[in-house]
Amino acid sequence: MRENTRSRGNAERLCVLVAVCCAAAAMPLTFTGPAVALPAISRTLGGSPLALNWVTNAFMLTFGSTLMAAGALADAYGRKRMFLGGLAAFGLFSLGLAFAGDIVWFDGLRALQGVGAAAAFSGGMASLAQEFEEGERLRAFSIVGASFGVGLAFGPIASGLVVEAFGWPAIFLLVVALAVFALVLGGIFLRETRDPNAGGLDWKGAATFTLALAFLTFGILQMPEAGWSDPLVLAVLAAAAVFFFIFYRIERSVAQPMLDLSLFRYPRFVGVQLLAAAPAYGFVVLLILLPVRFIGIEGASEIDGGRMMIALSAPLLVLPIAAGLLTRWFAPAAICGTGLLVSAAGLAWLGQFPVGTQPALLVAPLITIGIGISLPWGLMDGLAVSVVPKERAGMATGIFSTTRVAGEGVALAVVTALLSAFTQMNLASAAGANAAGIAQRLVTGNVAAAASVVPSIERVVLFQAYGDAFGALLWLLTAITAATAVIVFLYLGKGTDVVESAAEDPDLVPSTAMDP
Repeated sequence: MRENTRSRGNAERLCVLVAVCCAAAAMPLTFTGPAVALPAISRTLGGSPLALNWVTNAFMLTFGSTLMAAGALADAYGRKRMFLGGLAAFGLFSLGLAFAGDIVWFDGLRALQGVGAAAAFSGGMASLAQEFEEGERLRAFSIVGASFGVGLAFGPIASGLVVEAFGWPAIFLLVVALAVFALVLGGIFLRETRDPNAGGLDWKGAATFTLALAFLTFGILQMPEAGWSDPLVLAVLAAAAVFFFIFYRIERSVAQPMLDLSLFRYPRFVGVQLLAAAPAYGFVVLLILLPVRFIGIEGASEIDGGRMMIALSAPLLVLPIAAGLLTRWFAPAAICGTGLLVSAAGLAWLGQFPVGTQPALLVAPLITIGIGISLPWGLMDGLAVSVVPKERAGMATGIFSTTRVAGEGVALAVVTALLSAFTQMNLASAAGANAAGIAQRLVTGNVAAAASVVPSIERVVLFQAYGDAFGALLWLLTAITAATAVIVFLYLGKGTDVVESAAEDPDLVPSTAMDP
């Protein structure tokens, strides 16, 4: 049974909020830090372009594919237990990354780090939903969003400073410090809660979903190297489709599904899932691509590259909280849709500046993108748990977070493949059959390796090909973000609150989840 949150003192609830916020701040460091350090990691550990792409994608793949399972386990076996156990694993594997001796071990530890992060995130957010009543919950989640923004805003510059002073392994010590602090605070002040009607984990669903995402990501990343019509690529993508279909059939038939498909009958629930995927193409991919461009291609230092990223993510320090306050006067759909349109305008603006542009000229479009994405960012997590009964907060958090993180992982794989393909097309006349190999190395920021493939090609030609490809990609991201804004306007503002209707819907009442 869920204890009345009013019986808990404000100081205790504040400490719980701080613990979850510290964990949330550590998450962005796990992908902005390696993005800033990728050229240095490449020089130290080596590895093919595909292996270097997995530096980021391994974490996002396991993080996204295990979130729903972690949310279900949190509801069934305890949210505090899942939060603390996940944090412990997250910190341990983060520490191991600092001592990885080769790129294979590094990528493997990144995958394990993502599993720990999924458990910590699902347990923490579900616990937070139990601590605050409906009126306070949206503001609490807005504060968590701002904490995430702190990690995004200062992660690149902090990582740049640490890399230049101590080397890239030291960036993971920042993550460990935040994880340990959140672990101690959560262990003292967090209370154990669970859903009394929750059943066991849907292992078949969890396994097929993870395999489907793994095959999909691998196939997309393999495309630039092997070709779009390569038999292996086609076989892997076909396997992904098969596993997604099997996952769908399992969730339709099991007594206690990991993903309650009946929720998708509600327009606002669908709108929230679309909103979850929106920042992937309009913001998150830039957190990875821009440091590689600034540091690897344009030759900026890690510190200067990190400083540029502050312009993109600094609005997340304040505006998510402001978005929560704006809900007193404006509908969430209006706030979120407007924010995505602003972000799309910033992407189009950034596309006007070629590679090599003076950094000062990029600040305004980067800030515009950050401002736009900050408005929905502060509302997304609160909306995710507001459209289902609060007893099922773990499942709601898991579904929403899976949509967001898995969407980000797939988006990053797709965008990386497209940037490589665009660059390859631009180099086709100058490099011929070697264009693909040069493009893959440019996308990972390794200009020296790209130039060594065909030494006769001048570097200015390489930079021009990459710059034109990056500009074309920004226009595509602009169109995707603007289209998503329109869809969010239509879906998120449709219908009534699912929380009210769920109590009367036999398909959504937790006690009926055991019915065949």
